[in-house]
Amino acid sequence: MPRAALALAAVLAVAAPTTARPPQPPTTIEISPGACGTPWPHPHPGTQTFVLHNTSATATEARLVDRAGAVHAEAEALAPGTHRQLRARLGPGSYAFVCLPDDADAVTGPTVRITAPVRGSGGGPAAVPVRLDDLIPPALDYQRWIGARMDGLVTATDALRAAVDSGDTAAARAAWLPAHLDYERMGAAYGAFGDAGRAVDGTAAGLPGGVRDPGFTGFHRVEHGLWHGEHGPDLRRAAHRLATDVRALHATWEQSRMDPAQLGLRAHEILEDTLEHELTGRTDYGSGSTLATARANLDGTRAVLDRLRPLLRGRYPGLDALDRRIARAGALLDRQGPRPGHPRWTPLARLARTDRERLDAAVADLVERLAPVAALCEPRRAP
Repeated sequence: MPRAALALAAVLAVAAPTTARPPQPPTTIEISPGACGTPWPHPHPGTQTFVLHNTSATATEARLVDRAGAVHAEAEALAPGTHRQLRARLGPGSYAFVCLPDDADAVTGPTVRITAPVRGSGGGPAAVPVRLDDLIPPALDYQRWIGARMDGLVTATDALRAAVDSGDTAAARAAWLPAHLDYERMGAAYGAFGDAGRAVDGTAAGLPGGVRDPGFTGFHRVEHGLWHGEHGPDLRRAAHRLATDVRALHATWEQSRMDPAQLGLRAHEILEDTLEHELTGRTDYGSGSTLATARANLDGTRAVLDRLRPLLRGRYPGLDALDRRIARAGALLDRQGPRPGHPRWTPLARLARTDRERLDAAVADLVERLAPVAALCEPRRAP
């Protein structure tokens, strides 16, 4: 199954509660041309197990929905002739399977009503699907937000270039971090930047010549030079190339179009990448500022969530808890930032073991909590 579908399964699928009811055999839902199952033989409150059997000649998607259209369980890409088990915890109400075969109209199966509630028979989590049209306004708003930040990024990068040209290493180092963080806060736009984004913020990973490879450009190339005693024309060329690439990014952004379908996924990927790269030190080329980058990435995640919030309200019951955990992770990072008597960010290598474990755990927890955001905001086909 696709990753987003698996994540949604984690949101919707639940373990069977302990009740006095003996276990029931799985209910087989036959998916055939023009049909989506028959009435269930043993509808009951609590956890019910279904076996989807696609007897048609095309792949299909199947959803178990209630009267309001909220999805309680789903299976994507069910191939012809295959079986797949699906579990859902159902409370009293009316339910039906909806089958959406590839290149064909949706088919709704018979409605089944569950009555006679027993203690502890409440239903599990469910969510009304998000449509692509729902995601267009937040995507456009986010794109405008990125455009408004571009001027500041150009100004900061020009200041970095001028400091490098002056030969004042201390001034150049001081100018590097604000410019880099301006870029890092734009995390959900990386996919739309394409090759230009890699030129601005790529690393030496995978390059045959490593940090000396001509393909190593951008912020990290300048960082490596500034913190490894590099002087002269090579470093100046790298700074000028960075400033030019940032200006090109700015010039083309108005014609760029973000894919609205990717917005929820980006909210998850920003911190997933942070955990893999910044909190392991893989993107540190000498400045020791990866915790500052992690903080900027957290800000970037919140910027995406703020635009998705209207869609997540009523769909994601863990949203308030997610907000609290983001604030907690931000506080942990801020403790390592500039403060009286400590003018710079703490390098990751100097972080106390307890602090590092707490920070790793906090960001890993956020990655898990953001997975349902990606799944819930994956646009789904309308029945």
